[in-house]
Amino acid sequence: MEIDKKIRNRIVRGSRAKVSMNRLKTLITVVSRAKADFYMDHIQSFGVNMQMVLFGQGTAPREIATAMGLADSDRAVIISIIGENQLAAALDSLAEKFNTIVGGKGIAYTIPMASVIGKSIFNFLSDNRDAVRRNEK
Repeated sequence: MEIDKKIRNRIVRGSRAKVSMNRLKTLITVVSRAKADFYMDHIQSFGVNMQMVLFGQGTAPREIATAMGLADSDRAVIISIIGENQLAAALDSLAEKFNTIVGGKGIAYTIPMASVIGKSIFNFLSDNRDAVRRNEK
C-alpha cells in the first residue's frame, strides 16, 4: 500500500515538472509571387528548417487592387515552422522588409502549434541541431 502511494506521488510530481523548451509557431507570410524566393531565404535565416510555399491569386476586385497599387494579383503563401525565441526578431525584420523593398509588400501572422509527435521531429523543427545529432547516433 505504501509503495503504491510512493509511485503515485512520483508520477504526479513528474507530470507537474516544467519543461522549458522552445515552443513552435506556424508563421504564415503572404507576398507577391515574384518575391517568394527572397522571403523564403530571409525567413530561413531565423533558424527555420521547414517551409512550404503555396501559389495563389488575390481576390480583391481589379478596381480596388489598382487603387491600392497592387497591379499583380499572383501571390505566394509561405508556411514556416519557427521557434518562439526567434519569432519577434523574424516578424520585426519582415515588417521592415515589407516597408523598404520595392514590390515587397506582404502580411505575416502566426498560429500556435499545440503539439508535435516525436522528439527528433520537434528537435529538427526547433533547430536544435545538437539534439538531432545525438538522436542519429
